[in-house]
Amino acid sequence: MRLNLEDHQQIGELARSLGVTTRTLRLYEQLGLIDPPQRTEGGIRYYTKDDIRRLKFVLKVKELGLTLKQMQELAEIYRENRVPDRIMPRLIELLDSHTDAIHRKIEKLSSLARDITEYRKKIADIYRISR
Repeated sequence: MRLNLEDHQQIGELARSLGVTTRTLRLYEQLGLIDPPQRTEGGIRYYTKDDIRRLKFVLKVKELGLTLKQMQELAEIYRENRVPDRIMPRLIELLDSHTDAIHRKIEKLSSLARDITEYRKKIADIYRISR
């Protein structure tokens, strides 16, 4: 099969264009995050525009901090329905939960920074260090 390069990308080209490794693409396929791509008669993976769009979605939710397990959950919803209306409400829930966790972590880190500053001030005062 001869590929039209405007409509398809081979795994190496796609990995380079997205800034990931071919190993990452194979892992996402193995984990079910993306559907197995079509293959040439010689077994070379090639990705359609729909495959690429789906992969970009996976990479975006990964960038936003979702876990592989959460990403697999979304992939399962997608496989069952192939309708964004079913995926997006769950994605919103996951993103809200993740945002809440980030805010809690920020509060803890801010508190830690205040504690460190106070402790440093006490040490500096005791030992008359002015740095």
